[in-house]
Amino acid sequence: KKKESSLVQVNPNFQIPTSDAKIEFICEEAEIDEQWSFVEKKCNQRWIWYAIEHSTNTILAYVFGKRKDVVFKELKALLDPFKISLYYTDDWGAYARHIDVEKHEVGKCHTQKIERKNLNLRTWIKRLARKTICFSKSEKMHDIVIGLLINKIEFGVDIHA
Repeated sequence: KKKESSLVQVNPNFQIPTSDAKIEFICEEAEIDEQWSFVEKKCNQRWIWYAIEHSTNTILAYVFGKRKDVVFKELKALLDPFKISLYYTDDWGAYARHIDVEKHEVGKCHTQKIERKNLNLRTWIKRLARKTICFSKSEKMHDIVIGLLINKIEFGVDIHA
């Protein structure tokens, strides 16, 4: 039997419970960025796209893939339940194409926290370092290792259960 992945892509601490009591988490502002890595050789690029809540610096959701609009759309779909009113991003074209102008602010001023988080992830996981001899040999293991760190550190999920 093939074991299903138990990794979570959306922070369960912010998810809305499905009971009769309606509790809604509204994220006013979020920062979105993508971080480069590679699998096996540098020409086989692998990107992690993720969003953090601007005021708490907590990862809301993440996805892996190429640096393409379709992957950003996957992340945006995961973020829709948060009702984010303002997105802070860099000047990558996918953001301008898929985020409403009124909800989008481009620039370095409000993306400092997510850039710092990129640095932290690069420090914790050597596979994300730009110049390294540590690299993944398969996309599956690459995604699992990074996903496990995010699930444990950011989401508080017990990965040993």
